[in-house]
Amino acid sequence: MLKDILLQVQKPARYIGQEWNLPRKEFDKARIKFALCFPDLYEIGMSNLGIRVLYSILNNIPDVVCERFFSPARDMELALRANKMSVFSLESARNLREFDIIGFSLGHELSYTNVLNLLDLGGIPLKSSLRSADHPLIIGGGPCALNPEPMHEFFDLFLIGEAEEAILEIIDVYRRQRETPGAAINRRGLLDGFSRIEGIYVPSMYEASHSPQGKMEGFRAAAGAPLKIKKRVVRDLNSAHFPLDWLVPYIQIVHDRITIEIMRGCPNSCRFCQARSQYFPFRQRKPEKIMELAKETYRRTGYEEISLCGLSVSDFPGLEGLSAGLISFFKEKAVSLSFSSLKPKAMLGKTAELIASIKKTGLTFAPEAATEKMRMILNKDFNTLDFFDILRQAYTAGYQNIKLYFMTGLPFEKEEDLDGIIGLSEQAALARKQTGKGPAQVNISVNTLIPKAHTAFQWFGMDTQEKIKYKQVYLKKRIRVKSLRLNTRNPAMSFLECVLSRGDRRLSEVILSAFNKGARFDAWDNDFSLDRWLDAFRESGIDADFYLQERSADELLPWDFIDIGISKDHLIKEFNKINEAAGAH
Repeated sequence: MLKDILLQVQKPARYIGQEWNLPRKEFDKARIKFALCFPDLYEIGMSNLGIRVLYSILNNIPDVVCERFFSPARDMELALRANKMSVFSLESARNLREFDIIGFSLGHELSYTNVLNLLDLGGIPLKSSLRSADHPLIIGGGPCALNPEPMHEFFDLFLIGEAEEAILEIIDVYRRQRETPGAAINRRGLLDGFSRIEGIYVPSMYEASHSPQGKMEGFRAAAGAPLKIKKRVVRDLNSAHFPLDWLVPYIQIVHDRITIEIMRGCPNSCRFCQARSQYFPFRQRKPEKIMELAKETYRRTGYEEISLCGLSVSDFPGLEGLSAGLISFFKEKAVSLSFSSLKPKAMLGKTAELIASIKKTGLTFAPEAATEKMRMILNKDFNTLDFFDILRQAYTAGYQNIKLYFMTGLPFEKEEDLDGIIGLSEQAALARKQTGKGPAQVNISVNTLIPKAHTAFQWFGMDTQEKIKYKQVYLKKRIRVKSLRLNTRNPAMSFLECVLSRGDRRLSEVILSAFNKGARFDAWDNDFSLDRWLDAFRESGIDADFYLQERSADELLPWDFIDIGISKDHLIKEFNKINEAAGAH
């Protein structure tokens, strides 16, 4: 039956597993069976470093077997439902309901309906309140757990923060509950035990109340449950687990390479950045440890590209020396080195020359804003003089393409700030003419600011879809240099992401309704339908626009119960500085 289905779908290799370096563990002999789920396609999920880390950690525990599930594409879902088959694991083709614990990585809000789809295809009740002791426990983690409330109905617990150490404690608590062979799991007792682990939030142990207008009025914890959930943090990145047993897929994935996390957190304080709050505080790996990981992972995989990743790779101390060491070792092996976006000042000196010696595909920069006023509002460190110095060096070394990231929809934004985006991009393209060559290809990526939880922007409102569309058209009309390419995001997607990221627990019913109407893969243009979601909001009696509004600094927010390590008072001070920066201009 399974072979017949694989012949009916595109990219059957998404569903067969058996990758190079796959661990070989016997499912039936494992004491604890853990399903690791990523609610998007295989190519996306296998590009996620966090999934690889957890998979390796769990399979290194002797009495645990961990197997993977990814969202089936539309054709595979139709085939499964038509043949009344359950979604199955890549390793042993087991049904989802055969596992004891199911862990979901929640990377972005537009994957929420995919979570429900995987549970539904696994024959598991969607709401935690409808599950019995015979059903698996459902855990959520990842960036979206910074505000878990919109998905509270569907999860038994959330892991807030970093999972490397906490997942071992979760396994220990579950193992103790299973000490008596054949004994039924005491679900309530198990959840109580989990709630005592730092970083674990059990939503069924809490109650929230709202005013008729929708504002939160109260948040109460059951007896014994902590009122504040402290985010888990791995203190020593050098001793943190890294998956040397790097799986090598049979099909090309989005980031088809070795990815090494050289730092976690960020030393900068960009006020809009939720990722800084997610990974706070700033930590780094030692260069010698990074070299060791790179050499060993390459030995086990043979990949031709190694990417150094982090929120701000430019700020890694000794980046030039690390790059020189890696390039020296791997150059004869024809292995290239790549980075996430770099600050101009990090490229000054020999770094650009070193990178250019092995790779001249393109460079990526994230000015975020093009005028000094907007960068002050964002608290974004981007020096335009350094930027153009680097461009001249890069173009001389042979670079032809660059990518620039900007945001619109910032507080106090004016048309002159939009003009600045096109102006800076045109200057960047024409700077290549100084080397006697034609203008550079400049790809401009413009996204709308979403004022996310746990940032200084969380009290600001978001642009309406009409304003977003106006600004996108405005930018397109002002492009005069042919080598500029402007990429913008669907305003309806930005709208929905904002609502879900700033939402409260009332949104669980909306998400369920949207799923029942057919919502899947909401981050994909071909599958996204805002009408489904608007219908779901209307039927639930909830005004979606409520979540786009400005909020007062003394208002109780749905995510206030999470302690990220940065105080709310500090965020309020930064919020006030935004208003001061606007007033100074």
